[in-house]
Amino acid sequence: METQTHKPHRPAQSGSKADKKGKGKQKTGFNEKAFAPKSGRRADRQARRNVERDEARLHVPLVNRTPDDEPPPVIIAIVGPPGVGKTTLLKSLVRRYAKQTLSEAKGPITVVAGKKRRLTFIECYSDLNSMIDIGKVADLVLLMLDGSFGFEMETFEFLNILQAHGFPKVIGILTHLDLIKKQATLRATKKLLKKRFWNEIYQGAKLFYLSGVLNGRYPDTEILNLSRFISVMKFRPLIFRNTHPYLLADRIEDLTPREEIRTSKGRCDRTVTLYGYLRGTNMRQSTKVHIPGVGDMTIKAVTKLGDPCPLPDADSEKRRKLSEKKKLLVHAPMSDVGGVMYDKDAVWINVPGNFTRGAADVPHGEGERMVIDLQDVDETLEETVARSNIRLFGSSSNPLTIDTRHHEREVSYSDDDDNDDDEEEEGEGEGEDASEGDSEFEEGEDNFSEDEQANEGSDEDDEQARTNPSNTGRHTLRTVVRSTPGFSSKEKEGGEVAFADSDSELGLSDDEGRGRAGEIMYADDEKQISSDDKEEFDEDDEDDVPAWKIGLAAKASAAFEDLNRRKRRKDWVAMIYSSSLSPEQIVNGANTTGVKPDEIDDDFFRVNSSSAANQDDLDMTKEVLSPGMLREWEDEEVLDALRTLFITGDHGDGEADQETNVLKNPEGSDFVDLEARIAQPAPTEFEGLDAGTRVLVEGYKPGTYVRIELASVPCEFIEHFDPRYPIIVGGLLAAEERMGYLQVRIKRHRWFARTLKTNDPLIFSLGWRRFQSVPIYSLDDHSIRMRMLKYTPEHMHCYASFYGPVALPNTGFCAFNALSGETAAFRVSATGVVLDIDRSTKIVKKLKLTGVPFKIFKNTAFIRDMFTSALEVAKFEGASIRTVSGIRGQVKKALNKPEGAFRATFEDKVLMSDIIFLRAWYSIQPRKFYNPVTSLLLSDKSRWCGMRLTGQIRRDEGLKTPLAVNSTYKPIERPARRFNTLKVPKKLQAALPYASKPKLMKPQSKQTYMQKRAVVLEPEEKKAIALLQQIRALRKDQVARRREKQQERKEAHRKKVQKDEAKDAEKEKEKKKVYMRAAGMKSKREADIEEGRSRKRRKT
Repeated sequence: METQTHKPHRPAQSGSKADKKGKGKQKTGFNEKAFAPKSGRRADRQARRNVERDEARLHVPLVNRTPDDEPPPVIIAIVGPPGVGKTTLLKSLVRRYAKQTLSEAKGPITVVAGKKRRLTFIECYSDLNSMIDIGKVADLVLLMLDGSFGFEMETFEFLNILQAHGFPKVIGILTHLDLIKKQATLRATKKLLKKRFWNEIYQGAKLFYLSGVLNGRYPDTEILNLSRFISVMKFRPLIFRNTHPYLLADRIEDLTPREEIRTSKGRCDRTVTLYGYLRGTNMRQSTKVHIPGVGDMTIKAVTKLGDPCPLPDADSEKRRKLSEKKKLLVHAPMSDVGGVMYDKDAVWINVPGNFTRGAADVPHGEGERMVIDLQDVDETLEETVARSNIRLFGSSSNPLTIDTRHHEREVSYSDDDDNDDDEEEEGEGEGEDASEGDSEFEEGEDNFSEDEQANEGSDEDDEQARTNPSNTGRHTLRTVVRSTPGFSSKEKEGGEVAFADSDSELGLSDDEGRGRAGEIMYADDEKQISSDDKEEFDEDDEDDVPAWKIGLAAKASAAFEDLNRRKRRKDWVAMIYSSSLSPEQIVNGANTTGVKPDEIDDDFFRVNSSSAANQDDLDMTKEVLSPGMLREWEDEEVLDALRTLFITGDHGDGEADQETNVLKNPEGSDFVDLEARIAQPAPTEFEGLDAGTRVLVEGYKPGTYVRIELASVPCEFIEHFDPRYPIIVGGLLAAEERMGYLQVRIKRHRWFARTLKTNDPLIFSLGWRRFQSVPIYSLDDHSIRMRMLKYTPEHMHCYASFYGPVALPNTGFCAFNALSGETAAFRVSATGVVLDIDRSTKIVKKLKLTGVPFKIFKNTAFIRDMFTSALEVAKFEGASIRTVSGIRGQVKKALNKPEGAFRATFEDKVLMSDIIFLRAWYSIQPRKFYNPVTSLLLSDKSRWCGMRLTGQIRRDEGLKTPLAVNSTYKPIERPARRFNTLKVPKKLQAALPYASKPKLMKPQSKQTYMQKRAVVLEPEEKKAIALLQQIRALRKDQVARRREKQQERKEAHRKKVQKDEAKDAEKEKEKKKVYMRAAGMKSKREADIEEGRSRKRRKT
């Protein structure tokens, strides 16, 4: 067996096995003909298409002004027609994020969605004004569609509003899909609606499906998928919102004195405060605002408040997942979250159930007991704290008092701090919030900055020193206060001293500590008695106090001063300008006070005092230079060394640096990635200013929760307040506060049925405003003039000019004829964009002046009834005129009589019956009409009515159209005109050839033979004519009798047919009854089977 040889394997060269094995093999090498285009023209088109597709992906880089550290909540609007399930979706999403069930959801609702994201949900009421306002501020739109019905008119109107005001992100949500029973119908409906939704938004737009409602909410799994998609969505900044500050008010209060309201019976202007998160850009107190539906307002005061729905702090940054405690936070003042609801003038606390305050035996919950205790309180917490006294020791003669200057110093120090959370807490001065913030940082203390740790440590030691009497080195009470030389004035006012446990921590010896004794204050400010250092300690007390405690305050003050020098932010304004005045004091003209050299920490900015030896008064505007100093600048090496320090200098590797700095697009385009550069944090110019001055100069940042106080607000705004309608406070730029004439490019919407007419009122939604104006439509006539149009053209843009508030160019707008919800048709009349705000735009209208000749010469005629005076004729001298028959002419000179007549020349002789007309252009200007839409001032917000047309007023009032006598149509009688025949002179006729000679024949004046002859019949002819007449009479009678018989037969047949049809109808009716009875029983059995109540079969 070992010597047995095996045949080598030979693969099959043919057959089925060879075919199977050869399928998977690929030939190696590159075939250059495989991917070559068949046509060169097709290859060129494909290359062009690829380039255009790459260019379409590029966009203009925009600056995102939203702060990264504390961005404002993302506004998510839930929009849809009535009855589609908006409120159910809102409650489901709030339940998903905040674990709370809302019984009534009104107004904006803010929840925490992640470590860096908060969401503000708002339901858009099915009103056109609400849809316009929500479309201007929403960052994300949840567009709800009824799957069982399809798209409705409100959906298309809202999408067109979004297109005009900047398109945000849109997510479609299909509801009521449980009403479709068949799976095939459900799949077809989803596919159809998805395709239509993609056509309206973009290909690939996200569309969610909500199957049904369980326990008043949508299924948790579907809501979870939707919430995950919302939480990670990115938003691109929109141009209009990126340049305007705005605020979505989540709370409103009326601060008008009650007595003033009572005396004016509620008709006085109100003082109103609005609360909300700032968005867009910084808002200054001097900014004018516009509230859509109310009007333009002036801000009385802006106050920064604590964040009612704060983001997670440093404690949760270590966790990968957001804590459950932070998830439960929800801010909805207009809704009944937790039984608390903020009204326009009160706070309502809803306690479910019935309880009696006097019944002590009935057990009450903690919340009910708190409400009962609140009702029993006679004075506020501030009054209680003001009356309370705190004594440090039982033997203290005077209580401790609150030093307001110390509080102000803390506020000023907190403004310079880098941490935004500490800024809010210390700026508000709320002790409870600060304590809660400290408790949340138990696990994340390492994330604090060194400044915060140092400040916290000093506060704790300070409290320990004040509460522990052994730290003072005495056991008896002292009222003596000794000033410490090492302390600054601010430290003396505040009394903050950094204590340590040993001398080594402060870095001072015992001798130094004894020489610099500190101060301890136990009395109020009225009793401050100074004493010497030698009287600070008694000899008896020195024996009882340990050596390391002697001079402890002085050591602490030195350490505190050293720490404060290192940690405190330098005042660059004082260092550079040698002045301690604030910018407001400098503007008001205060005297400049110099800064002492000891107060400046940096040696570079220290100003050396000039010696008093030089008493000569020199010109201080020019520096005195010596020739020796000027010679240094003649050295080329020094100049070359300085050139390299500037940007324009030669750095050697300049080309390499430029290549690294410019971020080229990988697609090969010329775009520079500016967004990458913009994303880098730029140093702020206002770091050295205190918080008050910085707010005056820079304004309040986006993401800040502010309280805006407005004065002179119409009383109807408060009386008819409805939380279902959004309140938006939009900031106006300086250019948008004035009124003027706007020129826009407009196009009638293709779904709007009627054509727009010049001087018909339109309602514009432009910027933050909604107003009614009267536009004039025009077209550019070959770049010569703007010619007025009476109607808007079909499927084409035109220009429009109207009077209104000025808006910046390239601002989109949409227009409406009416805002009422009773209109069944499409309500968006037109859309467009602002082109120019130039007031000098002239629109001309075509004008035709007509006249008639009263004296005609050869080629000259005198014309009247065209002008009224010689002055008007002088204006139109040299103008071209024309007759109706086409003869052209020119105005020459005015005549003395009659008034307004003139002499004109023509290219041919005119007739007395000719009408002469002159084409002119008349300049017109839009009417100064501006009517803001004040829908929020009405009790029924959808019933706002502006200026109406005359025909609409007559229709509403039931008036008939007045009929003018001259406007009625009358039969026109035009007499036939008789023209003279053409007369050719005989001499001319003789010279003409025969073919051109006129062939005119005179009419026959005498009767011819055929006209004059008489006809006489023979007797036989008379008999034949009489016989023919008799035969015709008999034939006529026979035809009449035959027609009567035929009518009788037809009538009998008609009656028979009607009788048969009646019988057939009875039979058909019986058949339908039998069929419908069987079909009803069948459907009833199917319904019973579906409900699980199948009938029992009867036994036969």
